[in-house]
Amino acid sequence: MTSDTDFTGQVVLITGGASGIGWAGALAFAERGAKVAIADLNSDFAKERAAELGAGHIGIGCDVADEAAVDRLVTEVVGAFGRLDVAVNCAGIRDQFVPTVEQSGKDFARLLDIHVTGSFQIAKRAAVEMMKNGHGVVINISSIAGFGALPRRNAYTAAKHGLIGLTKALACDWAQDGIRVNAIAPGYVDTPFIQPSIQEGNLDPDALRRRTPMGALLQPVEIANAMIFLASPLARMVTGTVLPVDGGYTAYAGATDAAIL
Repeated sequence: MTSDTDFTGQVVLITGGASGIGWAGALAFAERGAKVAIADLNSDFAKERAAELGAGHIGIGCDVADEAAVDRLVTEVVGAFGRLDVAVNCAGIRDQFVPTVEQSGKDFARLLDIHVTGSFQIAKRAAVEMMKNGHGVVINISSIAGFGALPRRNAYTAAKHGLIGLTKALACDWAQDGIRVNAIAPGYVDTPFIQPSIQEGNLDPDALRRRTPMGALLQPVEIANAMIFLASPLARMVTGTVLPVDGGYTAYAGATDAAIL
C-alpha cells in the first residue's frame, strides 16, 4: 500500500523556502520523495539550500510581489519538472514595531505586497498549471495574527487576516477544478524570523511561552508536518480551512498566564 504521505513524483514549490518555516517544509517534502523548488528573494541562498536537499531539487530567486517574476518562477519550475502539484506561500518580511502614527505607509504597503499580493500571485499562476492536471494544493501561511490583533503590528495583522480571506475565496473558486486551498496559522515559532524582534526587546520569549498553554515556542518542523497533512490525500475533503498550529495560543482566553514554566 502506498503511504498517504508519500510525495514521490510530485513537485512542490515553496516561497520563502530557504529559511525558517519554509526550509522546514522543503526538508519535509523532500524526505517524502517530492521534487522541491525553493524560491527566495536571495537567489544564491535558494540555490544553496536546494543543493543541501540533494540532486533533483532547484533554487530560484524571486520577489513574489513582482507579478512578472512570479510568472518566470512558475514557468521555470514547470520547465524543470513538467508539472506543479503543491504551492506553499511562506515568503514574508518583518513588520514595524512602532506606534501607528509613526508607521510608514510605504512599509505597510510593502508588507501587504509580500504577504497577500505575493501569495495571490503565486496561487493564481500555480493554479494555471494545476488545472492542466485536474488537481493541486495551495497552502498559505497565515498566523495567530489572522485571528486577533497584534498591537502596533498593523500591517502584519492586516496581512494575516487578509490571507485567511484569500484562502477561503480561492478554495471556493477552484474546488471544481480539483485544487484545494488551505491555510496554516502558526503561533510563535522559534525561527530566525523572530530573533531580531527578541534581540530588539519587542518580543519576550519567556512571556510567549507562559502565554501558550503548551508552554513552549513551536519548532518549524511542527508547521511543516501540518503542510504534509494538508497536501496529502488524508486531507482530500479539506479546503477553505485555517489550521491553527499554535500550542493552544488562540484557544486560551484566561486572565493569567496559560502555562507555568
